[in-house]
Amino acid sequence: MTVLKGARERWVRTGGTELCVAELGDPGRPVVVLVHGYPDSKEVWSEVAVRLADRFHVVLYDVRGHGRSSAPRPLRGGFTLEKLTDDFLAVVDAVSPDRPVHLVGHDWGSVQSWEFVTVERTKGRIASFTSMSGPSLDHFGHWINKRLTRPTPRRVGQLLGQGAKSWYVYLLHTPALPELAWRGPLGKRWPAILRRVEDVPGDGYPTSSLPSDAANGAWLYRDNVRTRLRRPRPDAHAHVPVQLITPLGDKFLSERLYDELEQWVPRLTRRTLSAKHWVPRTRPDRIASWITEFVTAVEVTGEPEPRATGRHAERFGGQLVLVTGAGSGIGRATAFAFAEAGARVIAVDRDPESAASTAGTARLIGAPEAWAETVDVSDEREMEKLAAKVHAEYGVLDVLVNNAGVGLSGSFFDTTSDDWRRVLDVNLWGVIHGCRLFGGRMAERGQGGHIVNTASAAAFQPSRVLPAYSTSKAAVLMLSACLRAELAGQGIGVTAICPGLVNTNITATATFVGVDAAEERRRQKRATRAYGLRNYPPEKVADAILRAVARNEAVVPVTPEARGAHALSRFAPRALRALARLQPPV
Repeated sequence: MTVLKGARERWVRTGGTELCVAELGDPGRPVVVLVHGYPDSKEVWSEVAVRLADRFHVVLYDVRGHGRSSAPRPLRGGFTLEKLTDDFLAVVDAVSPDRPVHLVGHDWGSVQSWEFVTVERTKGRIASFTSMSGPSLDHFGHWINKRLTRPTPRRVGQLLGQGAKSWYVYLLHTPALPELAWRGPLGKRWPAILRRVEDVPGDGYPTSSLPSDAANGAWLYRDNVRTRLRRPRPDAHAHVPVQLITPLGDKFLSERLYDELEQWVPRLTRRTLSAKHWVPRTRPDRIASWITEFVTAVEVTGEPEPRATGRHAERFGGQLVLVTGAGSGIGRATAFAFAEAGARVIAVDRDPESAASTAGTARLIGAPEAWAETVDVSDEREMEKLAAKVHAEYGVLDVLVNNAGVGLSGSFFDTTSDDWRRVLDVNLWGVIHGCRLFGGRMAERGQGGHIVNTASAAAFQPSRVLPAYSTSKAAVLMLSACLRAELAGQGIGVTAICPGLVNTNITATATFVGVDAAEERRRQKRATRAYGLRNYPPEKVADAILRAVARNEAVVPVTPEARGAHALSRFAPRALRALARLQPPV
């Protein structure tokens, strides 16, 4: 299978080796050079490359000894960072002799690219660098030395943690064993290992050259790692803007490796991604979007755009988030929290003016883009039209927040069938529609995501006056648990948020059954006043939502009373049932 269909190929000779170079896109546009890692070939970038080709001149090359490029002879000493820098400059001189290129590296492609952006002889040839899952060996060496010379319990723990993650590096230094393994059983089983352990799709990658690529590439480690870690360069400062993308589930590299990176990179943009190591294959949409945003900003101004400074900006910057019930209360606060984190926000509400107001404010406080959409979440056809529009105009969601809901209070026998339908249509079916229509596309895309469903403390706290409302929220809680189990293998998290008494307008619009209109208005005012005196702000719920997505939490009770009820439901359910019998004041 050809995974770089339509690419133009050329050969670049350097230092006795021939490099296979592939190009896509308009040669007149800014040049983006993608450098692959170990044990990959340039085809690891195929999904990212095709997404970039509409905007850029995309260049990929097989590192010496990999893919269709020739290997140096002898192999020993043929893969030093100095020689890899020679190769890079030869490729750049061939494809972009008159203007600097934007560099992107993954794994060992990133390791060697750190060399390119920190040595004197490449100055003026590189405009920006995007790094993924590969540290500078010089920075890594200084990181180790600091922890050895000035140990603290935390630093020693970090050192031991990364040492455990680096087990494969020790094996690659053993004579002959890696070559025998890769040319034998490991090379045959590697595609299946990637699918099972890393969630890499089985789409024709890796290519048939993998066994020889991996065997030759062992010299990347042998020629460089011990030398640089023992004697790291003291002047390894980046001379270009750098975008660091850190997969939070990387099994090979600790996040702590980059804690002190600002001292080496004056112009650093940080991103984090809920993914494993092989993000060019598992998250090509997100990677291509961030590269496009970063490169475009550097091309226009010479510097990356100022990033959002919200608490979770590294995690959610640039992601596409849809929030229902975003016109007020928890939904509005959640839309604003994602906006402050730099996400692109779709504010959905049945009130068009409220949705527009939320979207407008979201743009002012940090969202690079924000849109307003009007829909009744209980209407399946309206939701289908909304989903079709969102996917056609904005793309597949990264985060969905099913927040829209209505309140209803009264005894079971005063609650009519119409009352039940109204509550279940919004509180339960609205969540079902959202999960099915938007979550389904997340699953089809195969690049992960997250769904947040707003339940309530009432989901596990029974009450004699909330049978319909509590039933709808309990159903949302169970739906979330079932969906979380189903989607876990696809990298999609599902969270049920369970607030208690929060100061929103739900009480002012809640229905009180079994009473006349005047009494209903009185109870609405009383409930609103009580919630106002409690004064737990919806912004705290929004913070809990972003934190839950970042941590992939399953059930999140919010407010002290919600946490207390959740604990009682697990450890003292009889006490909870006794509380349910109490008649609340009217």
